[in-house]
Amino acid sequence: MAFPDGTADFRSDTVSRPTAAMRQAMAAAEVGDEVYGEDPTVKALEETAAALLGKEAAVFVPSGTMANQIAIGAQTRPGDEVVCVGTAHVRNYEHGGASANFGVGFRTIPSSNGEMPAAAIDAATAGSEYHLPEPTLLTWENTHNVSGGTVIPLDVMREGSALAHRRGLAVHLDGARLWNAVAASGVNAADYAACADTVMFCFSKGLGAPIGSVLTGSAAVIARAGELRFRLGGGMRQAGVIAAAAAVALAGRDRLVADHLLAKDLAAGLAERLPGAVDQASVSTNMVLLEEKGLPWPAAQLVAALAAARIAVGFIRPGVLRFCTHHDVAPADVARVLEVVDGMD
Repeated sequence: MAFPDGTADFRSDTVSRPTAAMRQAMAAAEVGDEVYGEDPTVKALEETAAALLGKEAAVFVPSGTMANQIAIGAQTRPGDEVVCVGTAHVRNYEHGGASANFGVGFRTIPSSNGEMPAAAIDAATAGSEYHLPEPTLLTWENTHNVSGGTVIPLDVMREGSALAHRRGLAVHLDGARLWNAVAASGVNAADYAACADTVMFCFSKGLGAPIGSVLTGSAAVIARAGELRFRLGGGMRQAGVIAAAAAVALAGRDRLVADHLLAKDLAAGLAERLPGAVDQASVSTNMVLLEEKGLPWPAAQLVAALAAARIAVGFIRPGVLRFCTHHDVAPADVARVLEVVDGMD
């Protein structure tokens, strides 16, 4: 449904509002001082997340960026390099945190869809001698945001992670939208998680909670990550209030399929009207990318027309608009988008 002012907001799934069930759970949450390890709602959420991913332990944090950062800090040393695709969130969208916080650099693999074939990982990690930075961590992102919510195939992750492990690298999975990958592929979350030593996912994106992410892994690595979380200001007190909403969001993860179907409907409608701007086949989760080079008018003109109709959309990168579906947009909102396109001069 549209927001109170009538806006249909397709900018991101992060804009979604907590449901009535989440708000009720927040109001009724049993809480304690989480820094002292005394918040039962947080503990239960961490145990559930770890169990779902087949990991020993988990730590609840305010954001996905913090989860990624403490995963990097717990598994690298200053001067090391993290191997990832050039468009990875951990490299491009965390304000240089890995370098500023932990003194690590990045060794990138070219990729248009977030995939890192084993041969590319082999080439990227070979030949590091004593005078070169040592790659010590491989990072996947599934789904891959910049390519439009692309799902990284399980076999690609398995082969690449196995090679990284043979090379002595740890492996981290930025699974901010991991449950979208699960919904789209039918692959069990624990199977994806088995490819990595640490795995994070967000409650505040497609799942719809107002705040929170979780990092999972071995007990030893999560203990270290917990220390780093506190160092970065992530220690929380009566955090059960937000953990309760996260638990409701996680329990309702099957509804992500509806977001994906809505995105496919939007892609089909846009492709019918703007065939050179949309690749329908690439829409696998909750994102639709619209390429300016295939539009008959500047993208900014379309954005302005949508805004006039109380429809918000944003650029994922220069020249590419992203429409993101979530539980606060509906089929009627997709129809509104298509009406605006139909009315463009």
